[in-house]
Amino acid sequence: MTAITTTTGLGESAPSTLKRFLSRHAPWVPVFAALAILIVMLVAGQLYFGTFLTPRMLSSLLLDNAYLLVLAVGMTFVILTGGIDLSVGSVMAFTGILGAKMLSDGLPTAVVVPVMIGSGALIGLLIGVMVQYFDVQPFIASLAGMFLARGLAFVVSLQAIKVSDPAITWLQSTRFMVAGWYITPTGIIALLAVGAAFWILQFTRFGRTVYAVGGSATSARLMGLKVARTTVMTYVISGICAGLAGVVFTAYTGAGYSLTGIGTELDTIAAVVIGGTLLSGGSGFVIGSLIGVLVYGLIKVIITFLGADASWTRIIIGALLLTFVIVQRVIVSRSNRR
Repeated sequence: MTAITTTTGLGESAPSTLKRFLSRHAPWVPVFAALAILIVMLVAGQLYFGTFLTPRMLSSLLLDNAYLLVLAVGMTFVILTGGIDLSVGSVMAFTGILGAKMLSDGLPTAVVVPVMIGSGALIGLLIGVMVQYFDVQPFIASLAGMFLARGLAFVVSLQAIKVSDPAITWLQSTRFMVAGWYITPTGIIALLAVGAAFWILQFTRFGRTVYAVGGSATSARLMGLKVARTTVMTYVISGICAGLAGVVFTAYTGAGYSLTGIGTELDTIAAVVIGGTLLSGGSGFVIGSLIGVLVYGLIKVIITFLGADASWTRIIIGALLLTFVIVQRVIVSRSNRR
């Protein structure tokens, strides 16, 4: 009896074609996995709850996590170089309470917002300088930045400060509606941040240098690439995104508070890793970080729908994070063998 083999192209078997495709696009495999998880969760939610996939729910999924998406954009740059930034949650809190304080003192929004973003950039610059020029480990340098930012937030105010400035509240209260779908200016800001980061990483010399530094800083230096400037700039970008997240979160909550964002840096790292960015650096995509944030947000929504304890969110995120770290190690080991 003659066996029939499904072939594609010039007699090549389908499994062989798939294997070759996955081999050539290995960095995208974790992104596809995250996307598959997102789709499965959406379908399962619809089958279980019946009215899960609605324009209102899907719109709120993005808008409720807009600040986290902005943080994830900045974190993607840092992790791509093989670094880490533990300060983003504290920087978001500091810039948020600083902005709220300045607005309550009567300063115009046109001054407050640049100061918030600039303050985040300054802390990012400090961390980048410590990492690059003082050879401090990114974990320790960003930990110092975290304590600094949180301390500065406490200095500004220990109490929550309500924000009633029309320009800030407009960012969250305004909704652009289309056929049941809606988006706010905060959501638009988050998507613009993703679009800008994607363009920078994929189509600019700086973006290519970021990947090169993450792959091997020594090799990048031997190729004549500006390793020092690139490393520092990734932390500055992370700080800018943290400052911008402070603006978005302040608009979202309508207040600034010095205790905001405790643990948010870990949520951000988890979302970026789930989105397929290697913790060792050199591989990952900001589109994956977007998917990771949506997965994280969807887990919270499902837990809420089920009425379960919020601790299950941490448990599930932890399990997913462990799974994706294992997947990353498998990909790296296979690449090294090749």
